[in-house]
Amino acid sequence: MGGPKFVQFFSPTIEALKELGGSGRPSEVRSVIAKHLNISERDRTDLLEGGAPRFDNQVAWARFYLVKAGLVDSSKRGVWSLSDKGREITSLSLDEALTIFRQIHAEFQGERDIQEKVSQEDETIEETIAPKDTAVSDDFSYRKKLLEVLMSLPPSGFERLCQRLLRESGFEQVIVTGRSGDGGIDGQGILQVNPFVSFKVLFQCKRYSGAVSVSQVRDFRGAMMGRADKGIILTTGTFTSDAQKEAVRDGVPPIELVHGEKLLDMFGSLELGLIPRTIYDIDLHFFKEFQS
Repeated sequence: MGGPKFVQFFSPTIEALKELGGSGRPSEVRSVIAKHLNISERDRTDLLEGGAPRFDNQVAWARFYLVKAGLVDSSKRGVWSLSDKGREITSLSLDEALTIFRQIHAEFQGERDIQEKVSQEDETIEETIAPKDTAVSDDFSYRKKLLEVLMSLPPSGFERLCQRLLRESGFEQVIVTGRSGDGGIDGQGILQVNPFVSFKVLFQCKRYSGAVSVSQVRDFRGAMMGRADKGIILTTGTFTSDAQKEAVRDGVPPIELVHGEKLLDMFGSLELGLIPRTIYDIDLHFFKEFQS
C-alpha cells in the first residue's frame, strides 16, 4: 500500500463522523467504522504489546493525521468533530489518504518529540500508541508504564487500588470483599447522587491482558441480582462486543464496563498515582501562514 495500515481508516473516520452528525466520541466512531467495514470481533480485541486494542489505536492514528491535515478538529474533551474543511469532503480515495499521510509525515521531521514515532518503518509506527491529542507528548510512555504497574500488582492489591479509584471518583462506603465463591464479586460501594438518591453498586476487578467475554458479564450479573442497583467491571484488558451489548441489555440491572484505556484515563483525570507536569511542543501549522 506504500504506507501504514491505519491510512485505510482516514476516509471511514470522516464518513463515521458525518453519520454521527459531525461529531462523536471515539467509541462511537470506532463502532460505526467496525460496522461499515465488518471488522471481526477477533480484530477488534487484538492487542498491541502495550495492551491497547490494535484497531482502536489504528483509528486513533488516523484521527491524529486528519487533525494535522485540518480535516478534524482537535479536542481535549474526548469528542472528535469534523472541521469546516472536513465537512466538505465526501470521501477520500486510498491514494488521497496516502498523499495526506506523506505530507503530514514530512512535516514531522521538524518536530523533535515525535521524530522517534514517525521516522521509523510504517509497521513500527503502528505498534506505538497514538497521541490523545495533536499536542505530542510522552503520553504513550507514561500510559505504558502505568499499565505495566497495574499488571504487576497481585490480585488483592489490584482490588484495593480499584477501591481507592472508586473512592476518588465519589463512591462512599467502598468495601473490598474478595470472598471466593461469591460469583466474582470483589467489593461494594454506595454512590450518593444527591441527598435523595443513592445507588448500591457491586464491582468486579479483572487484571487481564485479553478481552472479558459475554459469559463473564452474565455470571457477574447473576451474582449481583437482587443485591445491588448497578454493577461495575474494571479491567486492564478489553470487552468483547457481545459483552458490551450484554452489559446494557434491557430488563436487567445495568453493568458499567471500564476497559483498560478508560482505566488509564481515570488515573490521569484524577491524577492518582501520577505526578503531573506541563510540557510544550511546537505547532508547525500555526506558523505556516507566517512563512511567506
